[in-house]
Amino acid sequence: MHLEYGASLCRAVSSSRTLPFIGVYDVFSASLAAKHFDGLFVSGFSFAASHYGLPDIGFIAWPDIVAFVQRLRSVLPEHHIIVDIDDGYCDVDVACHVVAQLEAAGASGVIMEDQARPRKCGHFDGKQILDLESYLVKLDRVLGARRDLMVIARTDSSDPADIERRVRAFEAAGADGILIDGVPSLAQITEVRRGINRPFAFNQIAGGKSPLCTLSELHEAGINIAIYSTPCLFAAQHAIVTAMESLQINDGLLIPDTDRPVTVQSCTSVLADNFKRGMERRRRVHRPDGSRTSTPAHAPSAGSTGTVPRWPSAGQTLHRRQV
Repeated sequence: MHLEYGASLCRAVSSSRTLPFIGVYDVFSASLAAKHFDGLFVSGFSFAASHYGLPDIGFIAWPDIVAFVQRLRSVLPEHHIIVDIDDGYCDVDVACHVVAQLEAAGASGVIMEDQARPRKCGHFDGKQILDLESYLVKLDRVLGARRDLMVIARTDSSDPADIERRVRAFEAAGADGILIDGVPSLAQITEVRRGINRPFAFNQIAGGKSPLCTLSELHEAGINIAIYSTPCLFAAQHAIVTAMESLQINDGLLIPDTDRPVTVQSCTSVLADNFKRGMERRRRVHRPDGSRTSTPAHAPSAGSTGTVPRWPSAGQTLHRRQV
């Protein structure tokens, strides 16, 4: 079991800076993003598009997500990985099983929403919301099933009063973090988070309902985790369309990008780095005497218990920038 990735993420989130998490859609996109950022986000929108070629309306099967995280962790042992698990894949028992499987695969955290099926991308209209009590039952069970994983409770409600009610209930239930998805302004989050002693995440997507903000602006608003769901997917779509149009226009002649040329050598270099990291990780896990250790790269510091730090209760103060 990997009992340190979640604790490492919680320690990082408790720092005074806003942590960016880049949405990835496969291991190759993650490999490129990982060269620039420490945080990776397994985006449901991006994974549904890449793995199935379908919209983000509930097609994802949990074994596919678990297998994806296993592949990610095998070549990227140093990074924080947060996984979008939609509603926990419907059933409460399934949600608990998925969380346990993702923790074993090396995930650092998960985000679980309060949408009812059929679900939609959080930035689309027409979402159906679970009644709060039903969601809290699932959240409580999931929190009890994890050992180290950071669990971020997400609401897709659009009613301000209901959002505040749900956020307070998430905190009382013991969620490690909170995400209000599709929120139209940072000011609304700033207002809701007053008196809430949990880290807040913010999800921004090109063409989405939420404003596009800099990390500095998010920091000023008291956001701890900045999620970028689709930059890799959208960049790939643009690049592929551009390359195909170039082939058509130029009679099938490959015209290299003079600004940032990609060749078989440069691509293979990324893949070779993955292979090297994977081999080094296996050498750390398998000791020369044949015994095994589950200590990942994000090992706790001396004296740490390796368990998820409990956040302050209501009335106490989470270390963050005051807004």
